[in-house]
Amino acid sequence: MGMVLGLTGGIATGKSTVVNIFRAYGFPIVDGDVIAREIVEPKQAGLQAIVSVFGEDILLDNGQLDRKKLGNIIFSDEEKRRQLDALLDPILRQTITQRIRGYREEPLVIADIPLLFEAHYEDEMDQVAVVYVPEAVQLERLIRRDDLTKAQALQRIASQLSIEEKKQRADIVFDNQNSLEETKKKVKNWLKAQKFI
Repeated sequence: MGMVLGLTGGIATGKSTVVNIFRAYGFPIVDGDVIAREIVEPKQAGLQAIVSVFGEDILLDNGQLDRKKLGNIIFSDEEKRRQLDALLDPILRQTITQRIRGYREEPLVIADIPLLFEAHYEDEMDQVAVVYVPEAVQLERLIRRDDLTKAQALQRIASQLSIEEKKQRADIVFDNQNSLEETKKKVKNWLKAQKFI
């Protein structure tokens, strides 16, 4: 098995940008968000678990999960958010682990997991990289990106571990405050130093 690099950040810190840089070099990406969406598709175990707790009201007419309705519930009620995490975590963890194992012949696998520290995936990674911007930049980017009020954006940021704490706990920090070119250079330098390229 090669190296498994857990990649995380905060909402709107630019994690997707860094993932795309690794992807451009041809490294396999195990995307926690994609898997999280897959497990709540109709007939999947995750959606069945959500309906068993939150009821049929959480579905759209076509049987798909009403993400907006669920988001409104869990972002305003800490207990409901914890309940949802407890339902989905075992299904998500098992699927992510299986996907990582599927790449065991690769020298480097990127595990893109937004809530890596919050969900305690760090023990399953060889190293953890955090994509970092200061919280003020994060707030500004989130408001602009998702067209949120300041209060809504702060609520979403507060639902995750602070970016400063993630930075402290990381093995590697990719600072993403400046230009895309600078971020690309940082990732490239790390890959060269590790002899992956």
